[in-house]
Amino acid sequence: MRFLISMFAPRPLHRCFALLDRNGRCQAFKQCSLQPMGDGWVEIEEIRLNWLHHPLPASARVSQRQPRVRAQQLLTT
Repeated sequence: MRFLISMFAPRPLHRCFALLDRNGRCQAFKQCSLQPMGDGWVEIEEIRLNWLHHPLPASARVSQRQPRVRAQQLLTT
């Protein structure tokens, strides 16, 4: 039964992040559901290893996301 429930349970969405140094060069990548702690992390569309130690292309960055509206917020309005 747990197997069936796990098939339909929402899975955490993993987002991609790049760590940039002072010069804007990519130093590391991370894939997680929340933004990493610390300075220099920016959200990107995808991870490409050829960006390591190079400036991150402007098109790689994710535009600011709108916060999701929760079901509870919809019910209270």
